[in-house]
Amino acid sequence: MTRTQAREILFELTKTDSLRRHARSVELVMEAMAKHFGEDVEQFAVTGLLHDADYEKHPEQHPGVIVQRLREMGEDAIAHAIAGHYTKWNVPRNSMLDKCIVAADELTGFIIAAALIRPTRLEGMDARSVLKKLKTKTFAASVDRDEVQKGAELLGWELRELIEFIIPVLQDYHQELEL
Repeated sequence: MTRTQAREILFELTKTDSLRRHARSVELVMEAMAKHFGEDVEQFAVTGLLHDADYEKHPEQHPGVIVQRLREMGEDAIAHAIAGHYTKWNVPRNSMLDKCIVAADELTGFIIAAALIRPTRLEGMDARSVLKKLKTKTFAASVDRDEVQKGAELLGWELRELIEFIIPVLQDYHQELEL
């Protein structure tokens, strides 16, 4: 599947700019992870782009609708990764794709939330400030802190390392992401 095809599906199922922007930010982080680990860049990017595609239209069935659609298209690896992009769903994470989507999703959203309250947004943001915000349970309370930690662990990284990996990716696209 190409990113163009994935964007068509995303725009069909997702209407809000905020969820589309989240999908784009996770796409960018997944692309960077694929390059870092020597994996399939397009496959990783598409997974990031579509991981929450059905959330807005089918919240009670998420991620089942997009997973089923991807399986019908023969995109089994992407479907499997999306089916397990939250560790509490108990889907085994066998591949680097499966692990990276967990590592990218919650933390990318959290970093963006932290940037949005800063006067300089992403400019000058560092891992220390993100780690401090993670300790504030009332800030971005819907972000599962355990999931953030598990994402780093799946990659064999310290949480600080993962944050330090994600921030520059987002900084490179700060204008597009309105950060």
